Amino acid sequence: MTISQTVFRAAMMDAAIDVPEGLLDGQGNPAGRRFSVYRNNVAVSLTESLETGFPVIAKLLGDANFKPIAGIYLRQSPPQAPVMMHYGADFPNFLRTFEPIKHLAYLGDVAEIELALRRAYHAADATPIAPDALAQIAPERLPAVTFTFAPAMEIVPSQWPIYDLWAYNMIEGAPKPQAIAQDVIVLRAEFDPEPHPLPPGGAAFLTAMIQGATLGDAAERATEIAEDFDLGALLGLLLSNAAITKITYEEQQ
Repeated sequence: MTISQTVFRAAMMDAAIDVPEGLLDGQGNPAGRRFSVYRNNVAVSLTESLETGFPVIAKLLGDANFKPIAGIYLRQSPPQAPVMMHYGADFPNFLRTFEPIKHLAYLGDVAEIELALRRAYHAADATPIAPDALAQIAPERLPAVTFTFAPAMEIVPSQWPIYDLWAYNMIEGAPKPQAIAQDVIVLRAEFDPEPHPLPPGGAAFLTAMIQGATLGDAAERATEIAEDFDLGALLGLLLSNAAITKITYEEQQ
């Protein structure tokens, strides 16, 4: 008797489903208990994978809550690819919509930071511009430049203090989160990516530049959101973390 992959997978991911009829062990006997052990091992492995990939979420929820929630998630969203680095890509949205914890609305955005860190770690390498490259450009020409950014760079916007929440759980001695909105940028200067809080207007500036806006236009959009937008501080953060890989003048495009 041939058992379809769909039937096998459904039974493997849900303990409430009976062992597929006709499934045999290595001795030709009904799989029964052995399948149950295998099914449990799969669930434990996927839960551990989520805990490794989302350590801050695990800490925020606590072990007693995280493991049952992970169990529900993994049965709703089994792996779609054999490479486990991709597992949990929709976990942030699950956290946002899972009714028992919807009141913890910040969890999804914190999980986005953890996903961005994972993607940044595996992103392609890129050669950054020289640290003094911007200083070599005449001031009157700066507003017309555009940037190409490193593949590892990611922006995570939020209305919650997500950087503070991440840091408080990952950095010893970090202060308690304050009740402020925080946008975060993930950068990889060398081998290990790190999140950084963006200044007010920073996310708007970077989003505009990613979409092809010139530095001048992007800065104008940022100041519409935050009058005290600090362009120099943000450029310093980008340069010190190897985030800019190319400068192009508008007339060159």
